[in-house]
Amino acid sequence: MSSSKSGFSGFDQPRLVIKKVTPRPKSEGVGAVVLRSIGMHELKNLDPFLMLDEFEVTPPAGFPAHPHRGFETVTYMLQGAGNHQDFAGHKGTIRSGDVQWMTAGRGIVHSEMPAEGGIHKGFQLWVNLSSKDKMVEPAYQELPKEDIPRAEKDGVEVRVIAGEAMGVRSPVFTRTPTMYLDFTLQPGTEYHQTIPESWNAFAYIIEGEGCFSIPKSKPVTAHNLLVLGTGGQGLSVWNKSTKPLRFILVAGEPINEPIVQYGPFVMNTKAEIQQAIEDYQYCKNGFENARNWQAE
Repeated sequence: MSSSKSGFSGFDQPRLVIKKVTPRPKSEGVGAVVLRSIGMHELKNLDPFLMLDEFEVTPPAGFPAHPHRGFETVTYMLQGAGNHQDFAGHKGTIRSGDVQWMTAGRGIVHSEMPAEGGIHKGFQLWVNLSSKDKMVEPAYQELPKEDIPRAEKDGVEVRVIAGEAMGVRSPVFTRTPTMYLDFTLQPGTEYHQTIPESWNAFAYIIEGEGCFSIPKSKPVTAHNLLVLGTGGQGLSVWNKSTKPLRFILVAGEPINEPIVQYGPFVMNTKAEIQQAIEDYQYCKNGFENARNWQAE
């Protein structure tokens, strides 16, 4: 891994961009509209990733009580604050720069609502779980902004939400091996981030514009997702503009199992989905607490 202000000191074989996806607006929750890139017709999933939403919510819109089973949700706040609570009595607030890594496992019912007035922005990523992990007990890992490791070199800054970059490692435990990095490149800088060879990976531009994979490629602007091909050593990126470039780089080890999804339930077979629906309806097998719980 290296970064430099000029010249090319990257990979012999960088990963190439094989697809660009411009997210589409989708109504979710109550009165909320998200920009969805993974989980739409253009990109149904990118094993192990099931969905990526960039959300922008203004009260009273939000995501009232809803169930999950069989995967993890990763919420990364960019602006504002969100209150969350679930039927097991867990509650809290995540603010700008904080991350919540929630393992739904065998079952959770929770609500996610703006904590105050104004605009609330961030990402929600769904990470699949392998069949052996789908029915684990629900769990949370919450990292406030100050506990997310950061590093900086030659005008490139990274926040390491999961995985490792610039020699710093996140404390987040990822059941499905995952890397989640938030990069900011100042004008005139470049960076080369290694990615395990067999992992699937994507970049999503938050602000600014950058050249990805090839120095002379057409700059890609904010609110676009780039799927990276496999086989290369990692991602190379250049900021040739006059403004900072900020993007997330997410990669994960493919699970290579059948995916059967019905709304908030993601399992391996249709029978397991039927079971999940029944368990939720009858408040059993992990959904017992749903019977008497109501979000505040």
